[in-house]
Amino acid sequence: MPNYRIIDGASQLVMRDGAVGNAAQGRRIAVVAARFNADIVDRMVQGAAAAWTRQGGDPAELVLVRAPGAFELPLLARKLAATGRYDAIVALGCVIRGDTAHFDFVAGEAARGIADAARDTGLPVIFGVLTTESLEQALERASTDRMDKGGEAMDAALEMVLVLRQIAAS
Repeated sequence: MPNYRIIDGASQLVMRDGAVGNAAQGRRIAVVAARFNADIVDRMVQGAAAAWTRQGGDPAELVLVRAPGAFELPLLARKLAATGRYDAIVALGCVIRGDTAHFDFVAGEAARGIADAARDTGLPVIFGVLTTESLEQALERASTDRMDKGGEAMDAALEMVLVLRQIAAS
């Protein structure tokens, strides 16, 4: 097997074992969180904030911006990215399927818009929008004791920042 030069930010992250890392130190991250389905999204924000702290981030340095819903996340993410003040943006929301096609439009446009914001700005914009079939699925994914998708989104943002810095330095 050939030897590869590996660029991998995950090796610098401390993963949920109680230890504290330093991947967030000196980083600037903004979290954009939807108010719609706030009972779910607020749990994701808590998970993201806990991951930020676990990675050595100062809680006072984490920026939280609220959006009305998941559909509005891409615009705020793009505007925050354009300021040049942040190393990454974490977009958190929750869209639960209902009886109409509304779910498909909101979830699809949120995903496309968040991906476009990252691609167009060159800044990591992490898609942390739950798209679930039921409230129960959303609660399980948002729970910091279960799937902790908010924490995973923050870890992904920090990993991307580390990888991009390694690429720039090589």
